Amino acid sequence: MEKEKRMTPAGEHVLRVASGMFYREGIRAVGVEAIAAEAGVTKKTLYDRFGSKEGLIVAYLRARDERWRAWMEESVGGEGRSAKERLLSTFDALEGWIQHENPRGCGFVNAAAENPDPSHPAHAMAVEQKKWLREYFTKLAEEAGSETPGDLAERLVILHEGATVAHSLEAATDTARKAKEIAAILVADLPE
Repeated sequence: MEKEKRMTPAGEHVLRVASGMFYREGIRAVGVEAIAAEAGVTKKTLYDRFGSKEGLIVAYLRARDERWRAWMEESVGGEGRSAKERLLSTFDALEGWIQHENPRGCGFVNAAAENPDPSHPAHAMAVEQKKWLREYFTKLAEEAGSETPGDLAERLVILHEGATVAHSLEAATDTARKAKEIAAILVADLPE
């Protein structure tokens, strides 16, 4: 694996600007020239740091994934909560994420929808991120004593993703809370 270059302040600035534009406007809708202009840098600076638009897209999704994982893991915590409570607290984490980071829906789902080719790096990263979420839920379900942790994890992923989509499309209100209520039914028989 190629060692990643240390991010320069200019690279961090370009990534911050591009991340906002990609999320708000869509990956395909935003060109390199628009990003460079908004960031107040030359296209050369952008290409020197990221190599290509695809390189910038990968950096955007990687940074978003790191923030989401940290948000989820910090929100779920561990001390003082039962494994069952930690499973349900993933919906509290989702509620906060939707309010602060995700008003336009999941950045990974959006990226995969814009780039349906499985070989495109954005699509592949979206799939990888959702696999991580399923694996994280599986681990929590195992800790909670589920007899079918993989199945429970998939059901929770469906609830999480459904809550995100329903919120972003204004199909329902309080989506994370309502999804948590449904999840509570799914985990009701798990040990405390």
